[in-house]
Amino acid sequence: MAANFWTSSHYKQLLDQEEVDVVQSLDKDRGITLDDFKLIKMHMANYILKLAQSVKVRQRVVATAITYMRRVYTRKSMTEYDPRLVTPTCLYLASKAEESTVQARLLVFYIKKLHSDEKYRYEIKHILEMEMKILEALDYYLVIFHPYRALSQLLQDAGLNDISMTQLTWGLVNDTYKMDLILVHPPYLIALACIYIASVLREKDTTAWFEELHVDMNVVKNISIEILDFYENHRMITEERIVTALSKLPMKS
Repeated sequence: MAANFWTSSHYKQLLDQEEVDVVQSLDKDRGITLDDFKLIKMHMANYILKLAQSVKVRQRVVATAITYMRRVYTRKSMTEYDPRLVTPTCLYLASKAEESTVQARLLVFYIKKLHSDEKYRYEIKHILEMEMKILEALDYYLVIFHPYRALSQLLQDAGLNDISMTQLTWGLVNDTYKMDLILVHPPYLIALACIYIASVLREKDTTAWFEELHVDMNVVKNISIEILDFYENHRMITEERIVTALSKLPMKS
């Protein structure tokens, strides 16, 4: 395991938002827009969470699985890599990478419990085959650094590690996985943005503490704005929009 983020494959693979927001040509041919692309990824992140709750794995596994899924689609099309199969496979792979292994047959059992829709109902052999494709798509780089560890350390350093702030900031970090922030920003900056938002909401004066950190507050504030914009836009996302986006995916082969 890479002990230091700055020497890790995760750091070397950080992308600009413009690179993350590329819809592959095969997907464009199916009429998938950038808005559809983002909606499908958000829907699949929620699917990972539901599956994870069923098989009872910890939040870190969920976060790693979502990161894998999002990273795959910076390189591969949804037309070739069906999100309805990629999603549970990423959870399966993440459970192994995070040493909380979930049996493929258990995943398949809960997939069938969660979805009556035939398009989601894949078998063990499909997950095992897709696992190899995902490993290749990820260049076999499986170590992911998350904001959670930095968050705990920073809250303690700021003297803000009471239950209220801990729960609020933890929830904010969880919600960042509904976006692509983990592919674009170092985890500690995501943690700082969540602390910044929470300190404003809880009316905590953290100005002096942030100044002592010598971080670029413009970056922290920009990430904070992205998170708040997501909440604002999320309220306008209807089930109909998600269904329309999903309908553009190819039929299960």
